[in-house]
Amino acid sequence: MLSARSLFQEIVDHDDSFQLFCSIAASGESQGGWENARIAALVPDGMRALAPKITRHGADEDKHGRIFRALLSKRGLPAVPVPPETDYTMLLERRGIGLAHDKLRREEPLSEEDIVVYLAHSRVTEQRAAEQMVMLLRHFAAHPEVGKAVKVISRDEDDHLAYCHEELLRLARQGHGRTIQRVLRESALAEIAVYRDVSLAVMDHMGRLLRWPAPKAAALAAGIRGVYAYERFSGWHRMVRLRPPARTNPLGGRPVTAPAPGPA
Repeated sequence: MLSARSLFQEIVDHDDSFQLFCSIAASGESQGGWENARIAALVPDGMRALAPKITRHGADEDKHGRIFRALLSKRGLPAVPVPPETDYTMLLERRGIGLAHDKLRREEPLSEEDIVVYLAHSRVTEQRAAEQMVMLLRHFAAHPEVGKAVKVISRDEDDHLAYCHEELLRLARQGHGRTIQRVLRESALAEIAVYRDVSLAVMDHMGRLLRWPAPKAAALAAGIRGVYAYERFSGWHRMVRLRPPARTNPLGGRPVTAPAPGPA
């Protein structure tokens, strides 16, 4: 019987699939860290109070990248190149979602609308990240190899999502509500399509590494497409709702350094 637990366990237990999984995850987190660092440096003068939180967001994502690389190192595995069809961040950028890397490389300050776009895009992608980590936390919090990493990253992703809610609600009260809702909708509809495509690509690579039989690969692909159909019909609405977080100022304080992977 296929389940998220059995699937992830199979990936973790095999060196080649674990190597690809951690390499993809580390690359995505490192890209997110770079993006947030650039955004923090380019925040417009009227929004400079946000810079420390954006910096913290980026520092957390850098930390996650280090955690995944440490998991590889502990097994004596190097990182491998990330297949372009599995590069979630790059594929979102190609669809015009978020702030383009070319824009972030320039030294020109961003506009207030740019920051709204960044936060709305982050609210959508952090929803996905938080949900994925909740699933892994449910099944692997006690895993001797990845349990500690799962706990740390899941807590951070919850904080990142709460931060996006808090800041977007504040900006909505300042008159940005219409822009926020537009960007949230555009980002959510693009994200669910990119997530489908990346999931199919990742499962295709995993299937070849793990030598899955054709019926198993087909069943997984059908499941991914089924999730997309649900999200396209109505599931995407959860990604655009805004609510006050249970804990205020979730990204206040100093960034937390990455623990060494080990027994949970």
